[in-house]
Amino acid sequence: MDLKADWLPEEVFRPMKMKSRPKESAHSMARVGTNFYSSVKHQDYSASVWLRRKDKLEHSQQKCIVVFALVCCFAVLVALIFSAVDIVGEDEDGISEDNCQNKCRVTLVENIPEGLGYSENATSHLSLFQGWVNLLNTAEKSVDIVSSSWDLCPDNFTHGHPSARQGKYLCERLRELKYRNIELKLMSDIQQNTSSLLHDLKKYDAEVLYLNMTAFTEGRLHASFWVVDRKHIYIGSASLDRQSLGQMKELGVILYNCSCLVLDLQRIFALYSSLKYKDNVPQTWSRRLYGLFGTETALKVQLNETEVNVFVSNSPKSFCPTDRVTDVDAIFSVIDDAQRFIYVSVMDYMPLVVNNNMTSYWPYLDGKIREALVLRRIKVRLLISCWKDTHPLTFNFVTSLKAVCSELPDCSLEAKLFAPKELRNASFPRINRSKYMVTDRAAYIGNFDWVGNEFTHNAGVGLVIKETDMMNDRNGTSIIEQLKAVFERDWYSRHARSLQASKIPDCLKQKLFRLVPNKTDTGNLDGKDQFTVQ
Repeated sequence: MDLKADWLPEEVFRPMKMKSRPKESAHSMARVGTNFYSSVKHQDYSASVWLRRKDKLEHSQQKCIVVFALVCCFAVLVALIFSAVDIVGEDEDGISEDNCQNKCRVTLVENIPEGLGYSENATSHLSLFQGWVNLLNTAEKSVDIVSSSWDLCPDNFTHGHPSARQGKYLCERLRELKYRNIELKLMSDIQQNTSSLLHDLKKYDAEVLYLNMTAFTEGRLHASFWVVDRKHIYIGSASLDRQSLGQMKELGVILYNCSCLVLDLQRIFALYSSLKYKDNVPQTWSRRLYGLFGTETALKVQLNETEVNVFVSNSPKSFCPTDRVTDVDAIFSVIDDAQRFIYVSVMDYMPLVVNNNMTSYWPYLDGKIREALVLRRIKVRLLISCWKDTHPLTFNFVTSLKAVCSELPDCSLEAKLFAPKELRNASFPRINRSKYMVTDRAAYIGNFDWVGNEFTHNAGVGLVIKETDMMNDRNGTSIIEQLKAVFERDWYSRHARSLQASKIPDCLKQKLFRLVPNKTDTGNLDGKDQFTVQ
């Protein structure tokens, strides 16, 4: 106990206080040192633990960052994949394979040049002009048009000609789509970018897209089809050109309320659109561009109450994503299904491909016809146009086909040239530009003549129609019977002339010894060209 008297001075009390404390032993001092060391050691251990925990925390944070980055990358990848996948098979209007229309109405459309007469009871169909007008009248939401030419209403065209009036009327109807709030999309080859019609329709809110086929295949866009409201379509030989309404004999088909088939054709239009402003074809295509129907998976529909299988084809091969049938394979399927006859009507027949002055025999369609003649004894008729620009080798190739049957029993190949007499003062000769094939069981209507370069270099589409019940409808209302009647009308008309091996047709005489490039050639067929067989 500390004692301090109030009366003692501080100087006296301090020494007394010090003397009153007991002295600490050495053992106590050692214990204090040990405790101090333990305390320091414990603090060092705690610091070490804290540092380890900090390292673990930082490592864990780094792992979280890496995992988060991977999750983000995966999410982006999934988004990209699902953006390319047609998850539910629907288009922008919600049309899918489950709710689309498969009871369709079909009609043939033709343009018959002025003065190209037939007998009074000859087969006739809706005019091409009226068919196009009907499609424009039917439109409510959208009109998509692919054409190889855009020369419908030129300023310098003679307005007194019927085709001039029709072309002008169609131009006005296309302009009016803007005021009806109908979307208009036009697909053209880049070489048509100076077309006054395209520039004019741009002013009326048309979306004009260009395809650079020269960069892709050194070819051209020869496709010709319409898609209206994603329900109605036109496919045929005619383009939006004044000649298609004038001196050209054209043939096409219009299908109404056939959204199941339109669903597939719209994908070809979308494929063209995906290539706008590009110079190369992608190595992989979006699944939204895959074909829906083909030779083995044809769409079952009713055309004018006739049960048929239909599908669309496409060319060139580089433009055919997964499940899309090429035009060559589509034609093969029609030829293979034939049992009695094959009728072919084209403007040109030239089984050659010209690449950089290298001329190659293109055997596919020519060889398939020979196979049908020799191995299956199918009757074949070829109706080919003949005019001043017909290539002289056409005569040689067709004559070669005829020679196949010269010593074979039950082998029949007939060939005629469709060559109407030219009218006086005509600005352009009348030419059969139809491009179709019809058999006893099926039909193919396309955009190509039977020229090698057309199928290998140019872009175009085709439509295959195969009847499933051949005995169900034989009253002439089926599209197969109608197309057969058109061919036979032309075949037996005064405008078709038999091709005789011993007589050179007048339309070929002037060029027989002066070979010139075909319209789809990229080189010259002269004596300097190299010739190979593919």
